[in-house]
Amino acid sequence: MTAYDIGALKAALGTIKVEDHPTLVKQKSRDFFWYSPQLKRELDHVTGDLVVSPKSEAEIVEVLRACYRLGIPVTPRGSGTGNYGQAMPLAGGVVLSLAEMNAVKEIAPGRLVAEPGAILQKIDRQAKAHSGQELRVFPSTYGTATIGGFIAGGSGGVGSINWGGLRDIGNVIRLRVVTMEAEPRVVDLAGWELARVTHAYGTNGIITEVEVPLTAAYDWVDVVVGLDDFLAAARYGDELGNQDGILTKLITPIAAPVPYDYFLRYRKFFRREQSAVLVMVAPHAMSAFEAFNQKARGTILYRSDTADDATKAGLPPVYELAWNHTTLRALRIDPTITYLQVLYPFPDQLEKVKLVTEAFGDEVPGHLEYVRFDGKVTCFGLPLLRYTTQERLDEIMRIHEDLGCPIFNPHRYTLEEGGMKQTDRAQLDFKRQTDPRGLLNPGKMVAWENPDFDFSTGKTYLFRGLQPADS
Repeated sequence: MTAYDIGALKAALGTIKVEDHPTLVKQKSRDFFWYSPQLKRELDHVTGDLVVSPKSEAEIVEVLRACYRLGIPVTPRGSGTGNYGQAMPLAGGVVLSLAEMNAVKEIAPGRLVAEPGAILQKIDRQAKAHSGQELRVFPSTYGTATIGGFIAGGSGGVGSINWGGLRDIGNVIRLRVVTMEAEPRVVDLAGWELARVTHAYGTNGIITEVEVPLTAAYDWVDVVVGLDDFLAAARYGDELGNQDGILTKLITPIAAPVPYDYFLRYRKFFRREQSAVLVMVAPHAMSAFEAFNQKARGTILYRSDTADDATKAGLPPVYELAWNHTTLRALRIDPTITYLQVLYPFPDQLEKVKLVTEAFGDEVPGHLEYVRFDGKVTCFGLPLLRYTTQERLDEIMRIHEDLGCPIFNPHRYTLEEGGMKQTDRAQLDFKRQTDPRGLLNPGKMVAWENPDFDFSTGKTYLFRGLQPADS
């Protein structure tokens, strides 16, 4: 790894907060990459040289100016809750912690402006107290994740059944970013331009301010429904997601024995052979949900609006059993577990789920998240995977693809190889403008590192490129 003149950088930064203790620097150089055994092998040694914690946009400009002059790479970090090594400083240098830029600056009807380090749950508390509003979408790491980190490294989550994901126009209103040049510029992005920096891991600029939409807040009711098999749970989730009159925020089918084996505080509600659907329902929709459930023949095992205090004591909210928390809870008990990210394309999602379930059984226990994708209700898969070898993992992913289920590979740390972010000429040109020396989170964009990168690939990407379709 290149040796950088960290002493000169610290002198240039003056009173800006820095930390160079090796233990703390290593701690702040890590995220949840260890969900993947492959990333754990590749990234476990990675550490930066210095943590810098600016408190304002002006300080970020100073940091980037000094690092540019000294040729020191910069990797931005929120709370480090990403799973793909997004915040890992592959080339060392500065870990730019944005945790101290955490103010909510404005709340208005339908929108909110915040600094990038604001914690999502704290944002919601302020919005709800201010005017009965809440964020449209948040990850299962809601209590610790930052809004800037979510936009730069996330894709969707709780609320995506109504609003889709961060790829969908309208789910971010505006972003303010600072470029890494000899004289950094402050750039405001809106509309289609937002695709330049959403889910780009900070490779195209450092986010300093976000404006996002809000929706009406509810005291959501947590419901756990039991079904006899996973395919029945998948059908239940699909039918519920298509009930236009029932307002939900989460619909998560999970195959047995995962709920019993890994959701320890909820284990008392389950039989081991029972699959589950986790649901968040608006209070005013509960009577309609009860009617739906009666027809769908689910067994309500738990609901937070009628449970007594003794029953609810110690139970996490159901969103902390869903999305990436399903894998986290399994890993706490069985460290050989890993996971996949799968799209079951509309309109054949249930048939695709059936094919995959029959192909792998308990080797790949099913876990679905119902979402709106291109305006249609379908499901993403975040199945657990009982890991044995890298060769078998690769084979399992290939079989998914052969069955018509695209994989967004969580065992790769680059934008393109993971299948999340499609780079194209327009995306690459924007990086050349905003980061001409390639110092922003280096190693994460294949198109920058490899001049022969093939932009014409037919691979499925979650976040589309910038190039117009007819160009």
